Amino acid sequence: MDLGLNNARVLVTGGAGGIGAEIVRAFASEGAQVTIHYHTSGDAARALADEVGGVAIGADLTIEDQANVLIPTAVEVMGGLDVCVANAGWYPQQDQALWDLPLDRWRSVMDRNLTATFLTARGFLKHAATTERGSLVLVGSTAGQFGEAGHADYAAAKGAIMSGLLASVKNEAARIGDGVRVNAVAPGWTITPKRAAAGIDDDTIAAATATMARKELAVPGDVARQILVLASDVASAHQTGQIVTVAGGMEGRII
Repeated sequence: MDLGLNNARVLVTGGAGGIGAEIVRAFASEGAQVTIHYHTSGDAARALADEVGGVAIGADLTIEDQANVLIPTAVEVMGGLDVCVANAGWYPQQDQALWDLPLDRWRSVMDRNLTATFLTARGFLKHAATTERGSLVLVGSTAGQFGEAGHADYAAAKGAIMSGLLASVKNEAARIGDGVRVNAVAPGWTITPKRAAAGIDDDTIAAATATMARKELAVPGDVARQILVLASDVASAHQTGQIVTVAGGMEGRII
């Protein structure tokens, strides 16, 4: 099926990471022009840009002034913007019970996930208001749907992205016109190259897949392909405000 993404102009935030890089490659394979946003992974972003014939742009999306210029810069570089994937986020590795959770970490997790997504969505809709078209895909997490012990901060941030923010932005996009759509994906346990290198033992895999119909963990390509479908005006023209969970039929979390 032709998704109609050939020559589409796409921005992927956090595009140098494990899932982000696969999203970039997936769009490029459809013939799209891709701008890769990065914060600290400049070398990886530039190497990926060389690989797919795209461009890399650095910005700290928790700083308003930097976030405000990201989308106008991408528009200038590509001559427009059709699709934005708000993928940038941060998952703290250390488990931390809520009663011991430092306020500094809470604020950092909120900024690097919820605030970064808000500023990206705001910038995209400012642009879409001038073109009356475009697709925004937010990246949430099953942690935001089912919760995650030891990571209440991350779960709260991702939950907010997929509930109040998504529902509101979808309705505000509709005020611009029927050509502007906003959807989200909720990845579950996904084996990124970084996580694979660190290793995952069989007990962890068994616990992670305990409530999943498919007893295997996702790979970044599983998430990327769902984003392509949501971004496509051919495949998803009547889809807005929807969340696609990419987690093998997960019904909850026990870890």
